[in-house]
Amino acid sequence: MRYRQLGNSELQVSVLGLGSMTWGHQNSEAEAHQQIELALAAGVNLIDTAEMYPTPTNAETWRTTERYIGNWLAASGRRDEVILASKIAGPSSEKAPQPHIRGGLSRHDRRNIVEALEGSLQRLRTDYLDLYQLHWPDRRTTTFGQREYAWQDDPESIAIEETLAVLAEQVQAGKVRHIGVSNETPWGVAEFIKQSERLGLPRIVSVQNPYSLLNRLYEGGLSEFGHREGIGLLAYSPLAFGALTGKYLAGARPAGSRLSSLYRTFNRYDSPSAQAAIADYVEIARAHGLTPAQLALAAVIDKPFVASALTGQTSLAQLRENLGALDVVLGDELRGQLQAVHQRIPNPAP
Repeated sequence: MRYRQLGNSELQVSVLGLGSMTWGHQNSEAEAHQQIELALAAGVNLIDTAEMYPTPTNAETWRTTERYIGNWLAASGRRDEVILASKIAGPSSEKAPQPHIRGGLSRHDRRNIVEALEGSLQRLRTDYLDLYQLHWPDRRTTTFGQREYAWQDDPESIAIEETLAVLAEQVQAGKVRHIGVSNETPWGVAEFIKQSERLGLPRIVSVQNPYSLLNRLYEGGLSEFGHREGIGLLAYSPLAFGALTGKYLAGARPAGSRLSSLYRTFNRYDSPSAQAAIADYVEIARAHGLTPAQLALAAVIDKPFVASALTGQTSLAQLRENLGALDVVLGDELRGQLQAVHQRIPNPAP
């Protein structure tokens, strides 16, 4: 396993982190615990979760994933071996509807942050989180595949300086070691930095955004913030919902897969351009004796701005395959082939 510093923090995170959003829908508690144990045995030290998990979120299952992790931590006594990250949900929206979470009004204000954090700590059965993240912005912006900015402010949005002040109290109380954002834009990251400096409050150390061979938009603006301001990328969906494994090519929907059951209408990866790019990446992987998943993950962790790629899997076999990406060394020829596809079909699935 390789480790990288998470932003300007003292945390050294494994370049592959363990995502958990399937635990509670596609995975039982026993299976979740098996994944944790296999990952830790391989050197993974970062487990990422959220109060709304598993996804798609609903009133019956939200908070289940944190409970699974908390039960494992309590039974194993291995809390000190884990860098534990969770997230507070943002307000409900058309793209992210979750009326069951605090009535859909999960603003990033004092009441919601305190309630959400206390709930996460209780379910995770720990006194502190190593990283606490804002799952998506408390304002209208381009998140979850939305390509165009709405040019319309949300009058109920909580100011970033107010959010930071409440998070600072949690850091001072020892309940949170570091703070981060997720699904954030360059303007949002800049504003968090500016307000932290202006008010003398804790700085964000990470941004958790999608990043994969099909979505490299992070490189356009946020990667420079990461470089110059000490903010690490926790790359989620590095396999693009599993699409980069090639299992959904030609309209296939394998039984038990996310797109065959939980996300039947989620078609970001079904466009002709996305399918063409996936087919090319799969062909490149096989020509080099790699599985498509291993190539896709290796391409993500090859980037210097990526602190950790968060893998989600529903079986131990998939986890073992994903861990095999650690042994992949990308040479100039392979990088060039991947770049040629990107130049021909740039970002087909943002």
